[in-house]
Amino acid sequence: MRSIKNHLSLIIALFSIVFTMQIYIVIDRTVVAYENDLNNNYSVVVVTKKKMEPKTLVSLSPTITSAKEISTKEVLTNLQSQMKQRHIDLLKLSLPHFYALHLNHYPTPSELQTLRKRLERNAEITRIEDFAKSHDTIYTLLLLYKSISMLFAIGIFAVTSLLIIKEMRIWQFQHNERMSIMAMFGAPVWMRSAVLFRLAIVDAIIASLLAIATFSYADFTKVGSEQLRSIGVEVQIFELVNDGMLIVALALSLSIILATLIVIGHKEEV
Repeated sequence: MRSIKNHLSLIIALFSIVFTMQIYIVIDRTVVAYENDLNNNYSVVVVTKKKMEPKTLVSLSPTITSAKEISTKEVLTNLQSQMKQRHIDLLKLSLPHFYALHLNHYPTPSELQTLRKRLERNAEITRIEDFAKSHDTIYTLLLLYKSISMLFAIGIFAVTSLLIIKEMRIWQFQHNERMSIMAMFGAPVWMRSAVLFRLAIVDAIIASLLAIATFSYADFTKVGSEQLRSIGVEVQIFELVNDGMLIVALALSLSIILATLIVIGHKEEV
């Protein structure tokens, strides 16, 4: 009964680590997808004295991928009922030109400031609207979200690793007499500790399969997908091959490394 309890403790501990890791991966994917969505919808608007070629505007900074003129036809059409055609023609000549500049990635506040300085060097550009205030707020929130999720994952990893070490030491004490007898007959360390490694590997596989089943079910039932879709983000919660292999690799490597540390520590004490 006690042995089963120790097994469950290690399985739950390993499950907690791989579960937290996958949650962090999902959060990171969500943030990246949201940044991409922001970048697709974000543009810097510039006003120029005269018409400029899009390629000329693109050449002003390596972060600019495309430039598109913003048409003023709709505004002029609305004014046609209120103004004479002669005045409309004069207005067309005096109106400045507006361009939307699309970037290759969602910029940091410092990158946005650098871009503004580059654009201000051009004498034809009279005004730049980069929506800096709202941009800085959104970018700060994204960084805060990433930092909190990372700190949470590190905290869970550290605490759970200590719990795993404790459980493995309990196993070692339970088999201490058998290991001592094997040592007297000259058995190598890996053979004396075979039970410890076997139990660690088996429990790691069980924890991995539980985590894979949990996230496969969550992905199948589209848990959280509607909420993410409401903010324009499409993210796959679990990729069976890539994420599944990562979960198994993490659980196995962690359990084997911790078991090795326990064995080395025991050898030093003897």
